[in-house]
Amino acid sequence: MSWSEMQPLLSQGTIDTLYMVLWSTVVTVAVGLPLGVLLVLTDTGALLQNRPVNKVVGVVVNIGRSLPFIILLIALIPFTTFVVGTFIGPTAMIVPLAIGAIPFFARLVETAVREVDHGLVEAVQSMGGSVPTIVRKVLLPQALPSLISGITTTVIVLIGYSAMAGAVGGEGLGSKAITYGYQRFENDFMIATVIVLVVIVTVIQLIGDGAVRLLERRGRRTSS
Repeated sequence: MSWSEMQPLLSQGTIDTLYMVLWSTVVTVAVGLPLGVLLVLTDTGALLQNRPVNKVVGVVVNIGRSLPFIILLIALIPFTTFVVGTFIGPTAMIVPLAIGAIPFFARLVETAVREVDHGLVEAVQSMGGSVPTIVRKVLLPQALPSLISGITTTVIVLIGYSAMAGAVGGEGLGSKAITYGYQRFENDFMIATVIVLVVIVTVIQLIGDGAVRLLERRGRRTSS
């Protein structure tokens, strides 16, 4: 396959992949962030200690993390069809991508928030700060570098998920690699697809690492 034939396929595949990953990341962060914070707040000795809620949320998150994505993708076909009206195409793939990534990101959020100095929380508490205030003014700002790192990791995981989504009707680079690289034995196209994916992942990792370093430098300047 010549470059003139590969270029439009790779371009469309890249656009579809970025579209799926972008919107599934938005949904993942919107749902996974409060879930992760809730896991911390409802733990034993925490601000909103509630063991039943903590256990239920923890079990749901663990079940979601334990399911292989390709199985989850197929199992969610009826739900995806109900939500979007179809289970084929980049928009439909946002549903299983987000559901698959939410438990993973929630645990990253939990880990990041637990690392916040408890002394800061106690200081705000002693001044009459409410739980929402503590979350907004202490937990999330202090955990922000780790949260950005977690989002970066989640985006890269979603890129891998999106490639698998190509096996069951999703578009993107994964679908193009299967259709043209694997089924038609176009090794050059397969190699080109891998190179594009590596470039995308590398750029995202560099952006994420740069954002984390910038936030850490600002934090050190603020504390000094």
